[in-house]
Amino acid sequence: MYKITPAIRETSLFGFYQASGIQLDPENQWVKLADSLDWKRYEKLYAALFPSHTGRPGIPFRIAFGAYIIQKYTGASDRKVCQLITENPYYQYFLGLEEFQHKCPFSFPALVSFRKRFTAEFIMKINEMFLESAAPTAQHKNDQTVPGPNADASINFGTLIADATCSPSNIRYPQDFSLLNEAREKLEEMIDYFHETYHPWQKPRTYRRIARKDYLRIAKAKRRPAKAMRMQIRRELGNIERDLRYIQAYLDAGFEMPEKYLTMYETIKELYEQQKYMYDNKVHRVDHRIVSLSQPYLRPIVRGKTKAPVEFGAKYDISIDEKGHARMEKISFDPYNEGGFLIDAIERYKARTGRYPERVLADQIYRTRSNRKYCEEHGIRLSGPKLGRPPKNKPKTTKAEYKDNVDRIEVERVFSLDKHCYGAGLIMTKLSETTLSSISMSVFVGNLFSVPVGSFFLLYFADCGPEAGSQHYMELID
Repeated sequence: MYKITPAIRETSLFGFYQASGIQLDPENQWVKLADSLDWKRYEKLYAALFPSHTGRPGIPFRIAFGAYIIQKYTGASDRKVCQLITENPYYQYFLGLEEFQHKCPFSFPALVSFRKRFTAEFIMKINEMFLESAAPTAQHKNDQTVPGPNADASINFGTLIADATCSPSNIRYPQDFSLLNEAREKLEEMIDYFHETYHPWQKPRTYRRIARKDYLRIAKAKRRPAKAMRMQIRRELGNIERDLRYIQAYLDAGFEMPEKYLTMYETIKELYEQQKYMYDNKVHRVDHRIVSLSQPYLRPIVRGKTKAPVEFGAKYDISIDEKGHARMEKISFDPYNEGGFLIDAIERYKARTGRYPERVLADQIYRTRSNRKYCEEHGIRLSGPKLGRPPKNKPKTTKAEYKDNVDRIEVERVFSLDKHCYGAGLIMTKLSETTLSSISMSVFVGNLFSVPVGSFFLLYFADCGPEAGSQHYMELID
């Protein structure tokens, strides 16, 4: 259950008590941010997540959501967030506490529950509410003048910038022989559990010492010939197949497997099928390829970048309007062609503003024939050269083309801030739902510290943190 607590919501700067008698600085960014956010409106949305009216009351929304914002801003771990809140009165004021206290209002494991409850859809709804009352950023407030209410609604207005990126998760680089060795060790752990718990029959032989030596011989080698790698994969496939038969015999005998092993067991069986298929057919590609046993939902995302040709995480699309407001249009663990979602982003822009954008700035993958035709039918100028072979005498770049190229850099700035300052560059969470939540929160916090609300304004080039160095919403595809 959840109870809205007025004391938490109505805390003011002058009502915040400190034993030392020191008054908080009203110009501090956390004080300004706390006084500018519409906590009451957000809390009503949060309270709807608690259908039950019985049980222990949940932690107040402002404390839970505020702690998540602090974590994203600082890049701190769960334990470190609790420590920072305990030591910093500005953080405690931001959380809505009435007075400074020497104990964090929650324990660090509660942050995991917060991330589970604040789903990607919920955060994007909060983001939309925030942007409804937000003014343009400093970079965009003088770009265009918003038309008045009596202006012709058929005239296109504004700019939409679209691009996609990937937020890699913190996993070991996946190698086939290494994944198979990890799977073998997990299966041996399950066999040990069955034997030690039930003692059904003589413990089967797994030859784990020999398998370990074979693995280390390849893992420590400076050179790994293709023939030796293929032989090692064959050995590991044989070991896994044998161990799977052993475990199936335990299950057929009626012995129960603990819940903590069930998901891993199913993942290993799927991994075995994929690796066996690639070994038999001598290929290195398979659909829905598993790259991590602990996070089987992750998929390889081909990026084509020099630094990281392939990344392992969630791919998502971002749109930025003429005000500099960033919104997440789509997020998925499976790779997809972002060009197929440009029309949806434009339609959502029209639903928000009542007009189609005057121009759409996007890279080459968005400039498909269908997207070009759609933009032409609605009077939208899609940036980039025309289709077909370029002319022999390349024309000079026009002012409009130059401005399009310069303005499109804005989306790269947003990606850079989200990844380098707000945690989207390396996702540390382990669950699929918390991973999506973490990425969505990075986008929201990026807006939070870039977009002015009323009299409150934080410059987008401000410090990235001391430790980090409303009708339609996003459709989430797992």
